[in-house]
Amino acid sequence: MPNLPLDRRHLMLGAAAALVPAAARSAPLPAHGLDAAQFGLRPGAVDDQSARLQRAIDEAARSRTPLTLAPGVYRAAALRLPAGCQIVGVRGATRLVLARGASLLTSEGGDSITLSGLTLDGARIALPRNRGLVHLAQAKGLRIADCTVADANGGGIMLDGCDGVVEGNTIVTSADTALFSTDGRGIVMRDNVIRGAGNGGIRVWQSTKRHDGTIVTGNTIEDIASQAGGTGQNGNGINVFRAAGVVVGNNVVRRCAFSAVRGNAASGMQVLGNQCSAIGEVAIYAEFDFEGAVISGNTVDGAALGVVSTNFNEGGRLAVIQGNLIRRLTPRRPQGGPDTTGTGIAVEADAAVTGNVVEDAPSIGISVGVGKYLRDVTVSGNVVRRADKGIGVSVAPGAGHMAITGNLIAECRNGAIVGMEWDKVASADLIRDAARYPQLTIGANQVR
Repeated sequence: MPNLPLDRRHLMLGAAAALVPAAARSAPLPAHGLDAAQFGLRPGAVDDQSARLQRAIDEAARSRTPLTLAPGVYRAAALRLPAGCQIVGVRGATRLVLARGASLLTSEGGDSITLSGLTLDGARIALPRNRGLVHLAQAKGLRIADCTVADANGGGIMLDGCDGVVEGNTIVTSADTALFSTDGRGIVMRDNVIRGAGNGGIRVWQSTKRHDGTIVTGNTIEDIASQAGGTGQNGNGINVFRAAGVVVGNNVVRRCAFSAVRGNAASGMQVLGNQCSAIGEVAIYAEFDFEGAVISGNTVDGAALGVVSTNFNEGGRLAVIQGNLIRRLTPRRPQGGPDTTGTGIAVEADAAVTGNVVEDAPSIGISVGVGKYLRDVTVSGNVVRRADKGIGVSVAPGAGHMAITGNLIAECRNGAIVGMEWDKVASADLIRDAARYPQLTIGANQVR
């Protein structure tokens, strides 16, 4: 576009300025937002600047103008984010440091909130239980992007009843959970980096079983501990609880005390194309009162168990486990317990296990059913190599129907297809003994 004559340009800028509130027109950067310096904000000041920063936030939200923060350090606490609030910093250079109190940034019912390019530093100040350094409730159209959350002595980002996008952020050294959504409505959590959390990387929970629809994709999650203890409620890279319709895809999850992806009472969960390594317990878990898990295209390199779909006794049923690569399993889990570890895949009810590759399972490559808890399972087209037992099938009284067909089972020390009654071997060779168990269909498997 050719340059406008100077007089016309001034005329157009003057007309636009007439539409902007007076407080915003006084800012030196009208094209980019309201400059926080106009409210007395001083980068690097040692005093608490909460009051001045709150005035700037309120005015920017009132005028629906982005609030721009120059590079530097700002000490503050308990900043309230009203509807329409947009705070924009210089990525890696604008740092808000918690000075005191329960949270750095909070909101109750603020719609269309945006945080971008900020470093939010908790200064390791202890937060109340179940509190986040960023704690937002009932926010619609939320956007948190390109921010860093560090040294939160509690939760990092905690969202209650929100929807929106959380993307491209880095959350490091959170004492509790890095990113936690409760009663969310289809949040998109993508391309975040989470390192070093005390109890959880990403949690997607509902207070009662219902649709959630959150998408968790493209995140890198590493070094997740279980400081609060327990038998799996903590220590997970991604944890879905009571939330239905959640998609967990294409994440890289490493070094978790318990699971890379753990769904508890999470119906309709899809776990697709994730890379999981150095996992302390079950790498990918669908457990307790769920229906309809799809677990496909994932890689597991190092875990106590690879993929588990379980708890038929609690209503856990209906799963597709397809095209996963699982290797280098270990015979122990962090909480101890029976020697059911070292298993590649374990299923119980209404499930198809197809096209997977399992290698180096100290216990069982593919385990089907536990005691009487087995119903309508097919195991076909899988490759199992170097397991103690290739495929273990429950033949205990009450166990239901299943089919084992077209699998390749190689170098399994204590049987290719083995019948189990709970933890005891009932048949060391189910290919030979199949006629004893009419509920089983076994055929066209290759064993070497």
